[in-house]
Amino acid sequence: MNKFFIPFLYFFALTASHAQIHEVGIFLGGSNYIGDVGSTNYITPNEPAFGILYKWNKSPRHAYRFSYTQSQISANDNNSKEAGRYNRGYRFTNNIKELSAGIEFNFFDFNLHEEKPKFTPYVYTGLSYFFFDGKYLSNNTIESSGISTSIAIPMTVGIKSTISRSLILALEVGARYTFTDNIDGSNTSNGSFPKFGNINNNDWYVFSGATLTYTFGEKQCYCRE
Repeated sequence: MNKFFIPFLYFFALTASHAQIHEVGIFLGGSNYIGDVGSTNYITPNEPAFGILYKWNKSPRHAYRFSYTQSQISANDNNSKEAGRYNRGYRFTNNIKELSAGIEFNFFDFNLHEEKPKFTPYVYTGLSYFFFDGKYLSNNTIESSGISTSIAIPMTVGIKSTISRSLILALEVGARYTFTDNIDGSNTSNGSFPKFGNINNNDWYVFSGATLTYTFGEKQCYCRE
């Protein structure tokens, strides 16, 4: 576990030495998977998810965001409304450990120098690097084959508001388009195992939940150059 947190803590210590508004906090919520097994609904959290995040606010409209999130994801064909999947009866679980970095954009000014309450919708995107269990299909059972890695594009929408002078509460839904089609074992690179489902579409996973962040740092003005 330390190999995931040490780079995050190093970056946090480095940036905290600069005069900016910083946020550090937690994410709590749920996860779901979208792919070749189980339900095809987009936002149906069925496993708990948690993480930590750091934001470096560069202006009232944007911030650099860094996070670590982990969750088990699972799917079961018995929960699908598609007759073919339901009759097939595949199911699997996997473990996702994700490092993500990108930019969060606020639709309204979210100036942390002002004392008045603040609220804004926001979007976030960037790049995620994640660890997961490689899967394969054998004798109609999806098995694990060791740790694999891939990248994903996070696409997150949310709303956030100050709840005190130093605390910000946000609700968000973040879909990840991955560059792998084997989170569910449907498209293993090992040619000795069968493929199934739509091998032309990659897998997705979704994190939905709330973040609570604490703000700190020297409050210099957001000055235009």
